[in-house]
Amino acid sequence: MYGLPEVNRDKIRQARLVANPGCYPTAVQLGFLPLLEPGLIDTDFMIADAKSGVSGAGRGAKVAMLYAEAADSLTAYAVPGHRHLPEIGQGLQDICGHPVGLTFVPHLVPMIRGIHATLYARLKEIDASLQEIFEARYANEPFVDGMPQGSHPETRSVRAGNTCRLAVHRPRGGDVVVLSVIDNLVKGAAGQAVQNLNIMFGLDEALALVGSAVLP
Repeated sequence: MYGLPEVNRDKIRQARLVANPGCYPTAVQLGFLPLLEPGLIDTDFMIADAKSGVSGAGRGAKVAMLYAEAADSLTAYAVPGHRHLPEIGQGLQDICGHPVGLTFVPHLVPMIRGIHATLYARLKEIDASLQEIFEARYANEPFVDGMPQGSHPETRSVRAGNTCRLAVHRPRGGDVVVLSVIDNLVKGAAGQAVQNLNIMFGLDEALALVGSAVLP
């Protein structure tokens, strides 16, 4: 079972094996989810412009990942096709029930940890109350924060935490922009794995996820 609790919580409870989502897929899917479920956007035109800290590549001694090499620089990578793109596409398809047209471009930024995904789409329903939709969708989710209107979430606000913070903006009539931030090592990795374990074993979903240890 695909382990995105905000989508599959009931199925995770019954599962014996759970596949833990990746970091980019978590940030992107949680940002698009409230727009896809009610069919509010054109699924043929979706863009995910995402940035990650250097810890997203693991702890291997790779020259390009050394902080002295990554500092004072920003670069896109894997533009023709990132390894997380199939997972993101599959997850979005499962949410809306059909294939989507997604352009996904990841970037490496000079910070240790964190992901910031800026998501773009075109609305099919111009009069939709987007702020209310986001707040209602995540009102009962312990680890998703639908922020107040006009917010701009920062990666440092979720550092070492299992929370995804989201803000939805409408820069002009038919466009929608969603800002999604997570810690790639917690909600994007080990923290979400613990969250899934808690659900599978019938424990408090937040057990061991408050006051997470920080490394690096």
